[in-house]
Amino acid sequence: MKVQYFEDTDTLYIEFRDGDIAESRDLDENTILDLDVDGNVCAITFEHASQRTDVRRLTVEGIAA
Repeated sequence: MKVQYFEDTDTLYIEFRDGDIAESRDLDENTILDLDVDGNVCAITFEHASQRTDVRRLTVEGIAA
């Protein structure tokens, strides 16, 4: 899993799995869900992230070894 915040565009990108994106779905005008060919969630993008999330605080729990 990879979390990236792009301050210049105020975009938060969370990648859950590496792979080819087969489809992108607009959940609303500022949220995009990326799916692979099997319908698995690969990533989610939040536009205007600082207004919609707490991008300054990141907590990681339950990391698998």
